[in-house]
Amino acid sequence: MNPVKRAIMTSVRRQDALLAAGLAVLASVVAVSFGSGRRPDALGWTLLLALHVPLVWRRRAPLTVLCVMIPLIGFYHRQDYNHSAPTAASMVLLYTVAVTGSTRRTVSVGCSVVGLMLVLKAGHGMAGVAESFQIAGWVVSMLVLGGYLRVHRQLTATALERAERAERTREEEARRRVAEERLRIARDLHDLLAHSITLIGVRTSVAAHVLSEDPDRLDRAAVAKALDDIADTCRSARGELRTTLEVLRDDGPPDERGPLPGLGALPDLAATARDAGAKVELAVLADAVPAAVGAAAYRIVQEALTNAVRHGGRADLTVRVGVHECDGALHVDVTDDGLGSGVAPPGFGLVGMRERVRSVGGTLTAGPRDREGFAVNAVLPLHSLVEGGR
Repeated sequence: MNPVKRAIMTSVRRQDALLAAGLAVLASVVAVSFGSGRRPDALGWTLLLALHVPLVWRRRAPLTVLCVMIPLIGFYHRQDYNHSAPTAASMVLLYTVAVTGSTRRTVSVGCSVVGLMLVLKAGHGMAGVAESFQIAGWVVSMLVLGGYLRVHRQLTATALERAERAERTREEEARRRVAEERLRIARDLHDLLAHSITLIGVRTSVAAHVLSEDPDRLDRAAVAKALDDIADTCRSARGELRTTLEVLRDDGPPDERGPLPGLGALPDLAATARDAGAKVELAVLADAVPAAVGAAAYRIVQEALTNAVRHGGRADLTVRVGVHECDGALHVDVTDDGLGSGVAPPGFGLVGMRERVRSVGGTLTAGPRDREGFAVNAVLPLHSLVEGGR
């Protein structure tokens, strides 16, 4: 047995032993002070003290204690000893039976005790009947009190269990939200860094090419433009990185994250891709959309442009970006005519796009085109998000 449980049981039994001893002392005082019936003799004292002993185990086995005490109490009363002396012990026992058992058991015990009492008092005439009603009132009162406390304890335990379950649910929900937020930050950082680093790499290559092609006829304007583009990209990436990492700060409210990128920022994406050497054709035919859908569309286009510039493999790369509403959904289509790259290691770009699309309840298809190039097609539903946000 668990040592803690053993210690608790020992403490409970010690309390019940002290209660039994106290009730025995009280019964002895009552037996020689007042009440109907004669004073106990040696047999009476033996019965009176013996019927208190089973109370030590009253909470462990209440029905067994009841079965042991009832014959002792009944024999005690049949000898016409002081009838008030064992009353306190009887009431405590009935309370214990009611508070530890079911309603059916409590009713059965009450009927049995009252019936046995009527049998014992049947030979005392009307005085016995009147006394029986008085004692029956005490019996019913103790049983009702025990039953009420039992129901109250059950309701309290149920309320505590529900509160603990709700607390566990809140903790699990908090952990889930933290995991989702970490995943969102990871996706944002991937998209931001992959896009910015790719553009910086392309522009650095342009500057290096200009510097090494003809050192004697250095095109300073081209080099300066390439460096200015790199600086602009770094500034833009730094600003977006700061906005993305705001959620990790502890000294500000969670809502101060800055605006989410949306469809209005797509022309800037197209401009940066054009600066990297790609020909970008952008067509946006969509009105105001939910922020989550706009952010998902922005990130999908950003990742698709980054992959096209990185893996296009040709100087005259053309990328077509189309965004339009149709049948209650936002359709995002990005296609290019690049050569692709079959040796690049797999990354997280497509995985991130699929996660973003899934987060808003949409679908995504991405893969090589029949002849050449790559195609990304996403369908992002609008109505479910709008209705869910009301």
